[in-house]
Amino acid sequence: MASYKLIFKPSALKELKRLPTKKDRQRILEKIEALQINPRPDNCKKLAGAELYRMRQGNFRIIYEIRDQQLIIYIIKIGNRKDVYRK
Repeated sequence: MASYKLIFKPSALKELKRLPTKKDRQRILEKIEALQINPRPDNCKKLAGAELYRMRQGNFRIIYEIRDQQLIIYIIKIGNRKDVYRK
């Protein structure tokens, strides 16, 4: 199975840098890197109304899109669960 390429939306990188602790950033990056091998792990859920997926890491959520044709995972948003779904 081919490995997927990760692409971060610039705002998602800013959100990642703004996380409160280095430990939180490290855990989230480990989850994101694991997506390269398996973009649809057991703990991910498809969001209603869009071709987006979400993954949990503690109180944080990672919103991403899978582009199977190009083997790309596009990280759209990273944030606290209370704020991440707001537009």
